[in-house]
Amino acid sequence: MLQEVYRSYIGSFSGLRKEVWLLALITLINRAGTMVIPFLSLYLTKDKGFSLEEVGWILSIFGLGSVAGSWLGGKFTDSIGHYKTMAGSLLISSILFILLQFPTSFLGFSIGIFLVMLAADAFRPAVFVAISAYSKPENRTRSVSLIRLAINLGFSAGPAIGGLIIAKAGYGALFWVDGITCFIAGLLLLQLLHPKKARQNPPILNLEPTATAKDKVYMTFLVALMLFGFIFIQYFSTMPLFYSEGFKLLESEIGILLGLNGFMIFLFEMPLIKFLESRKFSDLQYVIAGSVLTGVSFLVINLSQWTGILVVGMLLVTLGEMIAFPFSNSFALKRSDKGKQGAYMALYSIAFSLSHIFGHNTGMQLIDNFGFRFTWMTMAILSVIVCALLIWTIRLLKRETEI
Repeated sequence: MLQEVYRSYIGSFSGLRKEVWLLALITLINRAGTMVIPFLSLYLTKDKGFSLEEVGWILSIFGLGSVAGSWLGGKFTDSIGHYKTMAGSLLISSILFILLQFPTSFLGFSIGIFLVMLAADAFRPAVFVAISAYSKPENRTRSVSLIRLAINLGFSAGPAIGGLIIAKAGYGALFWVDGITCFIAGLLLLQLLHPKKARQNPPILNLEPTATAKDKVYMTFLVALMLFGFIFIQYFSTMPLFYSEGFKLLESEIGILLGLNGFMIFLFEMPLIKFLESRKFSDLQYVIAGSVLTGVSFLVINLSQWTGILVVGMLLVTLGEMIAFPFSNSFALKRSDKGKQGAYMALYSIAFSLSHIFGHNTGMQLIDNFGFRFTWMTMAILSVIVCALLIWTIRLLKRETEI
């Protein structure tokens, strides 16, 4: 029995190209280093003394930088290619992460975080296009899952290590670690991942690129995705405050709880995706299932003052994430075959970046004015709206295929 489980687990990784594995390694190193992001709200309130309102606006500027970076990343990917875009993003953001520890004023930190995200999130559309370029079409969803596995393995280690670093050396050390790991990831990209190994797409894909803004199916999908991101990011901005203020958890304990998300994804996402791919459900149906689980996670944490309920909530949102993100990414990549991939995947990244602009700030303002429990109920209601939009997207897709 155990041997069959082991073979099934190993088999879920089979058939992926060496370049996809190298891309996953680079992403792992990069993501493990971005440990300052989950602690940003705590850093700004506890270490810098900013109010919740100021933190909300800083996180909105964080999102603006993310939108601008994703847009630039898409432009650069379509003009100079994914390889140069990824390398430039990693190397420039490595310097900016180190410099981010020095601003002390609201304005100074706002400018700093905008520049960091401008450089860092140019990586996102480029890496999505790289997945498409280096993977076989039939392995796209699993290739996406492998990259997500690398991201979440880094994320499981990052917060846990970050919490220990804060306890031993303070918040400032995190910025040095972030900068150095981004630089190492950039060097590895230049040394190991060669652009000539990319799979060439058939020329027909880019002869008459579809205007992405006129793609009603894709735009409706992106609105749903933006709302889903709005809900999901609460777990990594406002939720740590809930852990700290509502349950009196220490930074090290918060890091372990956040790290559980990445660890679970590392263990179970690839086998889960391989299993789900063999079922007869569509990408969008799986995104709906993931949205439901995420909404339920916010309902659950309102049920009890028992600390263990936080683990239950984290497990539910992790399962929702494991289902929703790979299949939403897969749908976007398939849809991007209709036109310029950089433009399509930039819009995919921008949908999440818009979530950062509005999600963090709105979450902070709701908590400040109405409390945690009202905020979590609001997120659960929004998840119902996400499901409705995705069902509408499926109907639009059916109409399109019938024409």
